[in-house]
Amino acid sequence: MAIERASFSLRELKLAPSESKEMTFEGYGAVFGNVDSYGDVIQPGAFAESLAASAQSQVWPAMLLQHGGYGFGAEDMTPIGIWTSLAEDGVGLKVTGKLADTARGREAYALLKMEPRPAISGLSIGYIAKEWQQRSKPEEPRRTLKKVDLLEVSLVTFPANGKARISAVKSLDEIASLADAEAFLREVGGLSKSQAVAFIARVKAASGRGDPDLEQELRESLAKRGRALL
Repeated sequence: MAIERASFSLRELKLAPSESKEMTFEGYGAVFGNVDSYGDVIQPGAFAESLAASAQSQVWPAMLLQHGGYGFGAEDMTPIGIWTSLAEDGVGLKVTGKLADTARGREAYALLKMEPRPAISGLSIGYIAKEWQQRSKPEEPRRTLKKVDLLEVSLVTFPANGKARISAVKSLDEIASLADAEAFLREVGGLSKSQAVAFIARVKAASGRGDPDLEQELRESLAKRGRALL
């Protein structure tokens, strides 16, 4: 069976905090119910058997860059890191990865962190289709994939699905209220609940005292934490 590929966005891309020494990130390698440019759609549960086999054998799908350039040279096909977690959730195939401290790994991480937008905007999976349903009507997807053997997940520049682009990263201006910032600070900045609450309290206090300099400082600090997502 031939290796096939399907591309999706780095949906809700999250990078390690800037102070972290590890080049980690997470996103979605596949989104369920999303028809790609090949006319295929992946249904929930399609990865379950493959992921279970990987967990048992500890032979995990590879992390490549641009599918190894579609080449077969040692450098092209050398992984740029490892996937530390792959699991299905209500959205799709959620992946967490760690880039290697090599020239190619550092380059990939730098591209992910670029501002005002990541230079790399997608993830693409390499797989072997094991079980699928062919369309019976013209308006249906070409295939509904029910079971796939996942071989690799790549960082790619051009996703196959035109809608599969990186989601907008939440910035300070997009946070509806300071209360919403609590979950944001805990998730992005790694703060405990008490630390996040204390941070928000300082912002509220600054606003109440009419101290624009302190308030601006705190807001810039929050925005800086938001940029850790890039």
